[in-house]
Amino acid sequence: MTRAIIRISGQEPAKFLQGLVTNDLRHLERDGILYAALLSAQGKYLADFFLIAQPDGSICVDVAADLAPDLMRRLAMYKLRAPVEIAQTDMPVSRGTGPAPEGVLPDPRHPALGWRLYGVSLPDDGTDWDALRVAHCIPETGIELVPQDTFILEAGFDRLHGVDFRKGCYVGQEVTARMQHKTTLRKGLVTLGVEGTAPVGTEIVADGKIAGQIYTQSGGQAIAYLRFERAQPEMQAGTCRLFWQPKPEHA
Repeated sequence: MTRAIIRISGQEPAKFLQGLVTNDLRHLERDGILYAALLSAQGKYLADFFLIAQPDGSICVDVAADLAPDLMRRLAMYKLRAPVEIAQTDMPVSRGTGPAPEGVLPDPRHPALGWRLYGVSLPDDGTDWDALRVAHCIPETGIELVPQDTFILEAGFDRLHGVDFRKGCYVGQEVTARMQHKTTLRKGLVTLGVEGTAPVGTEIVADGKIAGQIYTQSGGQAIAYLRFERAQPEMQAGTCRLFWQPKPEHA
């Protein structure tokens, strides 16, 4: 896990972020940590991150290191005359699922993902993160979450507590709201059963038609992006056999 920490300080950093990100900063004081994303004006994913309240009133943004330069550039673009300062820090990040040290915060996406600790560097506790992600269909930055391509509702951000539909405007909100008001999504991430392995991104074929792509695989399961109207109980991805049991919302 290579992460970067960006600190937003100055006057009212929460007000600055509130009009940009998908979650409601009004919950941050209560919860201490939020999961959120920054979207393009077209509603497509640019970056996902954790927001962490700091004792001095600043807010830290915990983001994948590969996405940090572009995220800082975009935050600076939106800053305009806002009285905030944006700077990358060297704050360490640790995570685990075992006994929790003092000062940890729960991963807000899912209880199975354990805790996160800021300001302390701890050794790896041996958690199989891919297995946990696949079992609970948790997308990962740069694998299932693709900048300028992914729509966050198809990636399950409502289920992962990463979007608030009542907070008001943010960048990409109109597209996200239209998708949310559909009766059902036609495409999205799901967990499938799998026999064999296939490279990440391999196309899934059902009845001779492309039905999606396969991504992270672990323990006989895989996260896949499916077009639900084309998906079948048994499908193929390269030499892999895939098995899907649709839920009512996918019918």
